[in-house]
Amino acid sequence: MSPNYIRSFSEGCLRPPTVIGQFHTLFFGSIRMFFLGVLGFAVYGNEALHFSCDPDKREVNLFCYNQFRPITPQVFWALQLVIVLVPGAFFHLYAACKSIKQEDILQKSSYTGFYIFSAFLRIVLEVVAFWLQIQLFGFKVNAIYMCDVGALEKKFNITRCMVPEHFEKTIFLIAMYTFTVITVILCVAEIFEISCRRLGFLKSQ
Repeated sequence: MSPNYIRSFSEGCLRPPTVIGQFHTLFFGSIRMFFLGVLGFAVYGNEALHFSCDPDKREVNLFCYNQFRPITPQVFWALQLVIVLVPGAFFHLYAACKSIKQEDILQKSSYTGFYIFSAFLRIVLEVVAFWLQIQLFGFKVNAIYMCDVGALEKKFNITRCMVPEHFEKTIFLIAMYTFTVITVILCVAEIFEISCRRLGFLKSQ
């Protein structure tokens, strides 16, 4: 791929053809990633080390932590961010290869339809991620986790585990749910903006 294609691709990703799309890029790329990268590490970085069960033995702690966290929240949210970026990245890669200028995307029906489809796909992926987050993490992190250790062939089947900083994690969960809802609203608003421009209710940029 030539430098011109790379430049067009990066410009398309950073400056989408709609005002709401540009705000979405700012919100998604800056605020959400900063929140996950900095605060997420602060809240979840040492969770496994401070997760303790009764009896406080390494094998029990590790077994119960793996049961408590089938996937760590940081990994899940990082995968969510990457996957949600894919539809837009594919579109802007297509636009760069076809030498489509950003201002022309909303002028031709085929380009507009392709762009709307990528925005709709982002909505679907965000909704799926929202549902998966509910299944994996719920809406609240309890201070006590009851772990089934029967597979370890212990004399007991259920043991109590202490979850560190459970209140901070609950707040962080709510924040990530909120970010998902905001990005879905922005994607819907972007589709609405495109429709208004095509119908002539808004002036093109």
